[in-house]
Amino acid sequence: MHSIAQPSCVALITGSGRNIGREIALALAASGAAIAVNVRASVAEGQAVVDEIVAGGGQALLCVGDITDPQAVSAMVEKIAAEWGRLDILVNNAAIRREAKIDQVSAQDWRDTLAVILDGAFFCTQAALPLLRQSGQGAVINIGGMTGHTGAANRVHVVTAKAGLVGLTRALAHDLAPDGITVNCVSPGMIDTARNAGSASAAPKHHATHHPLLGRRGTAGEVAAQVAWLAGPSARFITGQTLHVNGGTYLGG
Repeated sequence: MHSIAQPSCVALITGSGRNIGREIALALAASGAAIAVNVRASVAEGQAVVDEIVAGGGQALLCVGDITDPQAVSAMVEKIAAEWGRLDILVNNAAIRREAKIDQVSAQDWRDTLAVILDGAFFCTQAALPLLRQSGQGAVINIGGMTGHTGAANRVHVVTAKAGLVGLTRALAHDLAPDGITVNCVSPGMIDTARNAGSASAAPKHHATHHPLLGRRGTAGEVAAQVAWLAGPSARFITGQTLHVNGGTYLGG
C-alpha cells in the first residue's frame, strides 16, 4: 500500500481533504515529503488525496481524527510514528468559518470555532513535539486568515480564532526556537475555494467589499506554494512571522 522506502521528510496537514489543505498536501508531496492526511469526518475526500499522492509515486497515510480531542490527536501522531518513525512538518490548517450575526452566535458555535482553529493547533503542536524535536528541520505552519487582521462583520468567532493563531505563532516561535523548530503563519485572503456548508458559509459577505489589487482571487495552489517554501530548507531563518497571500487586498504586517 505504501512504498517501503523510509521518507526523509514527513508532514501532517490537518483538514486536508479539500481546498487549501488538499493543495498543501499535494505540494508537500511533490517536494518529496510523505504526507499524513487528516480529516475529521470527510473520509472519502481524505482517502482520495491519499490515493492521488500514492498514484503519483509518493507516500501518504489517512489519519481520521478530531483535532479538538487531545487523545485522538495523540493517537494520530502515534500512527504516524509507527508508519514512518518521524514527523518534520506540521500544518495546522483545519478551520470552521461559518458566518452569523453577533446576537445569533451561540455559545456552542463560539466554542466549536475556537476549538477547531485554536485548540486543535495547540493540541497538534504539543503532541507532535517529540517527533519535531528529533527532526532537525522541524517546521510548524499555522493557516490564518485575512479577516484576523482586517476584521469582518458576522464572523466574530472566526476573526477571534484566526487572530489568536497569530499570537500562538509568536509564542511558539519563542518556545520552540531552542529546539530548532520554526513556527510561522500563512494568512490567505480572497482565495477561490469550494465551500462545504458544514464548515463554512457559502458566500462570505466581506468578499463583496474587498478587492485584490491584482484584480483576481488567488488559488489554493498559490497558498500551498508559500507553505511549501516556509516548510523547506530556504526558510530556516524565518520564524514567528505572518506571510500574507491575498493579492494586495490587505497590506499589513
